[in-house]
Amino acid sequence: MTRRVALIGASAIPNGRHQTADEEELQVLENEIMTRLVAEAVQDAGISKEDIQSLVFTLPRPYTRQKYFHTFLVGQLRLACRGSVMEVMGNGMTAALAFDKACDEILLGRSDVALALGINMESAVSAAEHMMSSMRTTGDVDFHTSAGFTPIAWYAMDAMRYMHETGATREQLASVAVKNRHHASLNPLAQYRKPITLEEVLAQRPIVEPLGLYDVPPRGDGAACLVLASEEVAKSLGKPYVLVRGRGFYHDGSHQINDVPNDMIGFEAAARASRDAYAQAGITAADLDVVELYAPCTIVEVLVSEAIGLVPRGHGARAAFEGETRLGGRIPVSTSGGLTSRGHPAYVTSLYNYVELADQLRGRAGARQVKNARFGLSTGELGNYNAALVHVLEAMA
Repeated sequence: MTRRVALIGASAIPNGRHQTADEEELQVLENEIMTRLVAEAVQDAGISKEDIQSLVFTLPRPYTRQKYFHTFLVGQLRLACRGSVMEVMGNGMTAALAFDKACDEILLGRSDVALALGINMESAVSAAEHMMSSMRTTGDVDFHTSAGFTPIAWYAMDAMRYMHETGATREQLASVAVKNRHHASLNPLAQYRKPITLEEVLAQRPIVEPLGLYDVPPRGDGAACLVLASEEVAKSLGKPYVLVRGRGFYHDGSHQINDVPNDMIGFEAAARASRDAYAQAGITAADLDVVELYAPCTIVEVLVSEAIGLVPRGHGARAAFEGETRLGGRIPVSTSGGLTSRGHPAYVTSLYNYVELADQLRGRAGARQVKNARFGLSTGELGNYNAALVHVLEAMA
């Protein structure tokens, strides 16, 4: 049996601050947010709740009081399922994995309709608590964590190496932040929507040299729900949908950053995963119309754009500076505003990538619409792109 998967519905809350502190009298309940999003996504898809037979959740942050959130929410929804109900975890790749596993439920014939969904709440947690949890999650507790080595420090090293090898300038890297904020100004789901200038990016306080405040992602909360279905179901609904055309995954065998010398700015996992996704979809990078990257910092967007073949190696920063990756440019990248401006609620970040592609490929992106967008691509990552998960999507009338 050969099946194909379609993305037929989506819903999300704006990135930002939604979590309430423990001492506040009135609490925001995560399950209330999620039940509303499920209802909205189901309505967008044009199906009934009873059609859903699998739900793949992103694992909630450790600050979420309700454990086994997946089965708790299914209970709130009163959903009886014969497919699978589960939570997945893969650090920054968590949301991309939820999408991937929901696709598998349909490809394997376990469900005709499946949800990929999740919520990430962290804004009311102290910076110290969040950083300690983050370092233990993303690094080696016996080496990185004790040295205070954070993910932003990895990316800062990438930036220094890239500037050294290619001659790229600080201004060229900063142009990525300016471009993403322009895109975010057009996106009602974005956390930061006020346009910024190149001079403002360069004037911000340093976080880890050479990256400043606007080169790195904010903390924030987010939640999203995607409705996936077999193509047969999608066709029966009689309206535009998005087809999952290609998928690629690669893990380079290291944990977050390699402990042996390697090409630290080559992002081999992204390159290999994208090649597999292109081959499965029967396209090349030149066929893409819009791209949503998991890129926590400006330098990461530059390096991923090179690794997946959007621009030649060493030209990513220059391409952004010259407007190639801006709306109206040769290949618009992060039309949602990207992680630096749309926001980065880490465990659901990639769900927002798919929400943006669902809007773009169904012609519903409003002022940020890429004209005649047919093929889109989304990436998810682990660590410093030591692993990558790539999906190619196609618009279907």
